[in-house]
Amino acid sequence: MRIVVTGGAGFIGSNFIRYMLKRYPDYTLINYDKLTYAGNLDNLREVEHLPNYRFIQGDIADAGQVEQTLASCKADAIVHFAAESHVDRSIMEPDQFIRTNVVGTHRLLEAARKQGIARFIHISTDEVYGSLGAEGFFTEQTPLAPNSPYSASKASSDLLVQAYHHTYGLPVCITRCSNNYGPYHFPEKLIPLMITNALEGQPLPVYGDGLHVRDWLHVEDHAAAIDLVLHDGRAGEVYNVGGNNERTNLEVVQAILSQLSLPISSIRYVADRQGHDRRYAIDASKLRSELGWRPKYAFDEGLAETIAWYRTHTAWWQRVKDGTYRHYYELQYGSNQGAI
Repeated sequence: MRIVVTGGAGFIGSNFIRYMLKRYPDYTLINYDKLTYAGNLDNLREVEHLPNYRFIQGDIADAGQVEQTLASCKADAIVHFAAESHVDRSIMEPDQFIRTNVVGTHRLLEAARKQGIARFIHISTDEVYGSLGAEGFFTEQTPLAPNSPYSASKASSDLLVQAYHHTYGLPVCITRCSNNYGPYHFPEKLIPLMITNALEGQPLPVYGDGLHVRDWLHVEDHAAAIDLVLHDGRAGEVYNVGGNNERTNLEVVQAILSQLSLPISSIRYVADRQGHDRRYAIDASKLRSELGWRPKYAFDEGLAETIAWYRTHTAWWQRVKDGTYRHYYELQYGSNQGAI
């Protein structure tokens, strides 16, 4: 199978590529990534030498380049991660989120339709469902009610994906995941930011009262779920992916400090984010019952492994924090960035 992975240099995309190359050594993975600030080819150094891995620098919003890439790669499937994904950035700069997440997804769908792609897996988020109260879970039937420019752009792309299935028969599946964590996570998100700040002796900023609840999913468990949906998911269906690991942000930060033997006084409460959703929780029973998915990681175990990874990969996250990681692809690929 030849799979084009959009956004494969990002956190979840790069973990998925490594997972798939290890599990299916006869597959070819083509990483199509614009290399924005969150795209980091350092994430894929261990596989870049493999003959069945390719990198192409490209923008999903560039219709001509997308069509050319799909045609030249002779792709069987697309797994679409590419997205602007940070809520805070979407509040400050919503235009880019509309361009990438909505327009870019449309360009990709149209190219996939023209090329007769046999499988299109669209990676979405539980944030499209909005906010929960103290009880209940998001199911695949929960109405979409996004509350930030980021989640609104993702909900819009979800609807486009579904429309291309119902209108044109494009064989799509949508996955909506809870908050991911694990290695190679860009340190603007909660867990890597708190770990790296703690390791640097910096304060740990927590929004509001810290009681916002998220369901945490290890990125390798997410990759395994996408693998199942890619191969066995029913066309036109949505599959929720959640770790059943609800924690308040404050509990997560306290657990990190405890594992690093640092005082609670390291926490600094800051003004809450605009429109901050209070609670997310995922019902992943459809994925379990239909495709047999089971998460491997309990949260405490996964968090301990993640902290250990950041402690032993200081150079990686320091390059990310100071920006030098962005020069790596220039040195590695030079003028051959589009070669396949």
